[in-house]
Amino acid sequence: MVKRRKARFTKGEKILYSLSAFALCLTFLLKIFCSASVGNLNIMVEKLKSEVSTQSKKNESLTMQVNELTSFDYVNNVVKDMGLAYNNDNIIVINE
Repeated sequence: MVKRRKARFTKGEKILYSLSAFALCLTFLLKIFCSASVGNLNIMVEKLKSEVSTQSKKNESLTMQVNELTSFDYVNNVVKDMGLAYNNDNIIVINE
């Protein structure tokens, strides 16, 4: 009968296999944490996009109000309400 030898790992192989297993686990953990971080950043980006969109709408609305308030018809009505008269002869146009 032939004796079979059990395959034994040397000390160097054990260290190599342990380090490989540790590196594999560390890689998976790092991937999970990085993915979570990227997810949080994406959420923050979407919130900022929403805020920018809201602010842009407010700016557009304010620009429209400024255009309404500076229109000739509005100014003419305000001048009439104050009891003043529009005199075209007093207007001087300056060209740049």
